[in-house]
Amino acid sequence: MNELPLSGVRVLDFGRYIAGPYCAALLAEYGADVIRIEKRGGSEDRFTTPITENGEGAGFLQMNRNKRSMTLDPMTPAGREVVRKLVQTADVVVANLPAQTLKAMGLDDDSLRAIKPDIILTTSSAFGSTGPLATRVGFDGVAQAMCGSLYMTGEPDQPYRAQINWVDFGTALHTALGTMVALMEKQRSGRGQKVEGSLLGTALSLNNAVLIEQDVIHIDRVPTGNRGQTSAPVDVFRTKDGWILCQVVGRPLFERWAKLMGDSHWLTDSRFDTDESRGIHGEIISERMSRWSAERTTDEAITALGEAKIPCGPVLTPQQALDHPQTAALGFYTPTDYPGLPRPAPVSAVPLNMTVTQGGIRHRAPTCGEHTEEVLKELGYDAAHISMLRDQKAI
Repeated sequence: MNELPLSGVRVLDFGRYIAGPYCAALLAEYGADVIRIEKRGGSEDRFTTPITENGEGAGFLQMNRNKRSMTLDPMTPAGREVVRKLVQTADVVVANLPAQTLKAMGLDDDSLRAIKPDIILTTSSAFGSTGPLATRVGFDGVAQAMCGSLYMTGEPDQPYRAQINWVDFGTALHTALGTMVALMEKQRSGRGQKVEGSLLGTALSLNNAVLIEQDVIHIDRVPTGNRGQTSAPVDVFRTKDGWILCQVVGRPLFERWAKLMGDSHWLTDSRFDTDESRGIHGEIISERMSRWSAERTTDEAITALGEAKIPCGPVLTPQQALDHPQTAALGFYTPTDYPGLPRPAPVSAVPLNMTVTQGGIRHRAPTCGEHTEEVLKELGYDAAHISMLRDQKAI
């Protein structure tokens, strides 16, 4: 394998849960030496959705592949000294922690830059560093609620939160991009910088088109369940043995759909001239497709729609998603063992194919503190000093 492009880059990952750790995982995928630094005994995100004998969680195995782990308490004097030595060897510090916590731990921009002027600090918070909510904490669902997305998901009398943490992952993707740009700038000019993201900023950005429409024409949309509002048919439909999703956008697709339904006369009906008008009359179109779907099995409906080149897919359970042949064909899941797992876990690599610098899962997520002594020895600590740090509860 060619040397990965981030080989030689060291990242200190003080992140928790998703936004910080997944950002660091993306960097590790392409060769960065990422050291996850967590509490003695393990940080709280290690144990969310437990699946191992010791209680490590499914998300932890995903977020922390390709990383090394050391335990450290930066609030102790000895721990603060270890942080200083670590930062001197690092290129990037990732920490999705509140600003006041960063400062208390000596991980704020000023403190880090006093140690290493060209350091890159990649951080994210719930609401950003300015404004009336800057000091508040929050999770993915809070940002979903405050960007207009949660309101538009579900029925008029019952909003629904998305089960996938798209705000967290979106923030990780944005901050990983910002970190890569910062590394390029550091290579060009020698300057480090702070890369700052926020959950609310991500959510507002990904929901931007909806907010633009509202601001410009004050349409005041209300939720319509699974049915789309700006084209049709866009909906989830029951079949004889399950559910399918169909998504028709644009005149050419609508023409193929109408012919498949046997309703070519709809192509001259003014109610269905444009995506917008089809969205307005979406209930009529969804009702027609519901009758068509109810007469077919899921496989029959998907086959007919696929042959007509109409975007569609079956609504799969998590197990069905794992078992689907297209999932296997993409090849992004790597069976990855971990101490205490009953079977190797299907951990997803970055879902990209690259012809020269393909990343991948080189090793499993680390056990708690698995590499503490290894990292400390790299910093020049001997066995006696490491033992003293343990006695002082710094590691």
